[in-house]
Formats: sequence, C-alpha cells, structure tokens
Amino acid sequence: MKISYVYIIKCADDTYYTGITNNLSQRILEHKSGKYKGSYTSLRKPLKLVFHAEFSDINMAIEKEKQIKKWSRAKKEALINGSFEDLPNLAKKNFD
Repeated sequence: MKISYVYIIKCADDTYYTGITNNLSQRILEHKSGKYKGSYTSLRKPLKLVFHAEFSDINMAIEKEKQIKKWSRAKKEALINGSFEDLPNLAKKNFD
C-alpha cells in the first residue's frame, strides 16, 4: 500500500501552497531547490512545510487537497495550528 501526502507550504510572501505527493521529503526538496522554474513556489522562496497528512487511499488524498485549496486563509491556518474545533465554524463564515 502506497502512502500519499497532502501538504501545505508557507511561502516567503506569506501565502500558502497546497500540494499532494507520494514522497514528501523529495517533493519538499524539489520545491526548495526551485526544480520547476516559474512555478508558484519557485518564485516565493524561502519555503517552510507547515502541515502534512498521510493517506493510504490516493483518491481521498486528491479529494482533501482539492478541498483545502478552496478554503479561506483563516481555515487553512486553523488546520495548520491544529485548531480542529474551529474548522466547522470557519466553514460557515463569509470572509469577503
């Protein structure tokens, strides 16, 4: 069974990047080295891994990545900080 990871990186410009991989340490090194020139993270270094979660089902990992990418900054930060009790409330608020 192959493990997949959903991860969040905090970029130097204070934005968050959410991704998915099956090799977390290698993928973070690729981000930090700027392997993919012109990519979102290559233009925003230095980078810091601030969250990751493991999944044994790649489809669940893909679903979670897509879900997190749609979240507000406040909701992503609650996840990063482990404030899981705040997640439902943040889902109901309008941050426009």
